[in-house]
Amino acid sequence: MAPQSPAQAAEGGVFAPPAHQQTPPPAPPHPRSQPDPQPQAPEAHHPHAQPQPDPQGAHHPHPPHHPHPQVHGAHHPAQTQGALQQPSSWLQYDPWSTRGPAPLTHSGEPAKKRSRRGSLLVGALVVALLAGGIGGGIGAYIERNGGITQVELQQAPRDNADRAPDSVAGIASSALPSVVTLHVSGGGEQGTGTGFVLDEQGHILTNNHVVDPAGAAGEISVTFSGGETAKATLVGKDSGYDLAVVKVAGVSGLKPLPLGNSDSVQVGDPVVAIGAPFDLQNTVTSGIISAKERPITAGGEKGDGSDVSYVDALQTDAPINPGNSGGPLVDTKARVIGINSAIRAADTAGAEGGQAGSIGLGFAIPINQGKRVAEELINTGKATHPVIGVSLDMKYTGDGARVGEKGKDGSGSVSAGGPAAKAGVKAGDVITKVDGQRVHSGEELIVKIRSHRPGDRLELTVVRAGKERTMTLTLGSADGA
Repeated sequence: MAPQSPAQAAEGGVFAPPAHQQTPPPAPPHPRSQPDPQPQAPEAHHPHAQPQPDPQGAHHPHPPHHPHPQVHGAHHPAQTQGALQQPSSWLQYDPWSTRGPAPLTHSGEPAKKRSRRGSLLVGALVVALLAGGIGGGIGAYIERNGGITQVELQQAPRDNADRAPDSVAGIASSALPSVVTLHVSGGGEQGTGTGFVLDEQGHILTNNHVVDPAGAAGEISVTFSGGETAKATLVGKDSGYDLAVVKVAGVSGLKPLPLGNSDSVQVGDPVVAIGAPFDLQNTVTSGIISAKERPITAGGEKGDGSDVSYVDALQTDAPINPGNSGGPLVDTKARVIGINSAIRAADTAGAEGGQAGSIGLGFAIPINQGKRVAEELINTGKATHPVIGVSLDMKYTGDGARVGEKGKDGSGSVSAGGPAAKAGVKAGDVITKVDGQRVHSGEELIVKIRSHRPGDRLELTVVRAGKERTMTLTLGSADGA
């Protein structure tokens, strides 16, 4: 608060009543006293004031002595001494007192010229008032603000100590140098996504839907966590797995991100997601594994099913948003256990044309599947899909996956000589379990099969004519799109 002005400080009776004075004995007259050549106007006398003989023989009234002003601060009064000190032979009076003598100039009489001492007295009074007001204001300011020096607040010293390796900060510090942001453009489309370094040769794993806007002649730009950028070329992609590999050339010092084992993941394990949500590069979020083997499908914008991906996904509550796609989901040892690929958004999200955001339901492709597909894309440019050799009735509403009566081209729904035919599967059979795990739809059956490799052996539980039977088959292989 600003200091009080003299006018503010004077409010509320700031002047103390005058102290009682004793009249001293009169001084002896001087032998060479002369009358005052300038007669003075008659003045009213204070009840306690008595004239004293002038050294030159003239008698003058005692000049008034003013009380000490008392200025009140915010909480405690502060006293200021009067500026003019009077001789001990002069008496005090209060010029503002209503109980004192009559004014120095009587009403109705012409004003007389003041003596020089009277002028000095008035000036001293003004100075005293100003000094009292300013002093009181400064005192109040100091009391309220704790002094007139600058305020300095206490703060802990800077801590440059490394964080524990298994803390979120420690994990982020280890993994961030291996994570990149991808900017893709082509065919009038553009997008942003995330990827991570697979090896020192410059291979980077990401999602197919991240690089898809580039088409055959678009551009892919990679930005590393330190801000360096490089052009990238497409090595291979697969829409069924929603995975793609790009490569940068002429970049040294690449740090591959270690790969974990998604089969070892348990529900409740802590995880960290790294990416560029809404193009906010190097964003780190944390959570846990909420569930495993979630059968999800994504894509399908083309309408013919060629771009639909089937994932036996890891579910996490670590916040994942558009732009996180293709980024790593890592464990407490900063090893990749999944590739962030999809989210479940609220039903009302994006109603006004905006992109949906995280509601704590994120899904990642298990790294065991991602590793196999990435190796195939790097080595051959394409990925293979495990198959059982049947066409499914995707409109079936019952529980399980029903084998159709006919294939898409009108041929039989069970491929001759295929894995299912060899195992004894027939048209109309309903597959209810895979390796003892329930499947409730055709999409779930595809997801379960895609989570394996070609050549793996599976046990199918089939219901035919109301009777349940078990069949064993070896998965075949088909080239992906």
